[in-house]
Amino acid sequence: MRVLVAYTLLFSIPLCSEEPDDGFVADSSHVFLMSRGEAVPPESIQRGHLEEERVDEADRYLEGYIQALVDMHFYEHQVVVSVKSGAVYLYNLPHNDMLSNSIISFVQDIPGVCSVKAMDGLTCEEIEKKKPYAGEPRVDGIWFPQSTILFAPLVASPREVTYSAAWRAGDHVVGKKAVAVSLGDDFPIFRWRNVFRWCGDLQIGIDACVWAVFNFQHVPHVDGTYCELFNSDYLLGFPLTYAVDRWSFRLRLYHISSHLGDEFLCNRPHFMHKRVNPSFEALDFFTSYQFSKNLRGYFGPGVILHSDRSFPMKTFYVEYGAELRVLGKKIDYHRLYGTPFLAIDIQNWQVRDWDFDITVKAGYEISKLAGIGRKMRVYAAYHHGFSEEGQFFLERTQYGEFGFSWGF
Repeated sequence: MRVLVAYTLLFSIPLCSEEPDDGFVADSSHVFLMSRGEAVPPESIQRGHLEEERVDEADRYLEGYIQALVDMHFYEHQVVVSVKSGAVYLYNLPHNDMLSNSIISFVQDIPGVCSVKAMDGLTCEEIEKKKPYAGEPRVDGIWFPQSTILFAPLVASPREVTYSAAWRAGDHVVGKKAVAVSLGDDFPIFRWRNVFRWCGDLQIGIDACVWAVFNFQHVPHVDGTYCELFNSDYLLGFPLTYAVDRWSFRLRLYHISSHLGDEFLCNRPHFMHKRVNPSFEALDFFTSYQFSKNLRGYFGPGVILHSDRSFPMKTFYVEYGAELRVLGKKIDYHRLYGTPFLAIDIQNWQVRDWDFDITVKAGYEISKLAGIGRKMRVYAAYHHGFSEEGQFFLERTQYGEFGFSWGF
């Protein structure tokens, strides 16, 4: 019942009123929105002067309110909330440090919360007390989970599945002035909970992305054209991810193919006989470890299973790197969370004779919740090594980028 009341308070926002008898007509100036603080009665926040009975009543109200909020944002984790004297106790938190810390941070931001503590399990008495509104999960997994992050994206990887747009300068292959864009997302299909002896989460999904780069230098400007599509790469993958405590893993089978831009070929007809079809299928396995709230490291080997005969790829590659986030801060006015970041990604491919391919990226990251959820990043990047553009994969280059990305 308390959860039902809390949900009613959350969504019962008056948007209009009936027209009074005196002829007054309500307009949009009377529409208002209720903030999280306004939804909590003052006595639930200011407890010092309340009697013990009223304190218990305030605890019960706040407990139902917080349970409703947690269920709304993190329903797939089946977290159970208990409040005693303003202190919040969270049970059944996920066995993943990044997710559980994000839930704790979310609850700490709710008005009236004095402290938050993660608990191991409910007592028999508490289970009986909460049965009417906090039952056990009915299924062993969740279809299409909202909280999609089990294996966080590799921020500095040039071929990470995300949305982005960047101005590129100094590229020896594409051109000294270029624009690079990507359109991609990772869609979760099903998540199993409490899997294997470590009781982590296991998720199957599908990801797809297209990367395209446009050249703005030395373009013939035929018929008023201002730039040319230089190259586009397409990826389709099926990631299987697992996360427990500070560890997360990703096993992915994927296909990637590359295609020279039609404008590039039209402007350079002599290049037609040099055109090849770089495409391959590969399997990679990445391991990520969150050393602290601020530092993460990852490593992953890959195996090329098959490649096109016109552009044969040797069998193995490795990719590894680290990400540092510091000085994270709540932006109270906008109810957002921002943090500067620094990331490095290094790759070594057998087909490139194991030479180093390095990308460094630094910028500012903004999200609605700390730790998980969709984010926007503004960044500057420097790449030194090889081109990622299809049949120029073996060509050395270096360039700088300024851009922004959005996704996870």
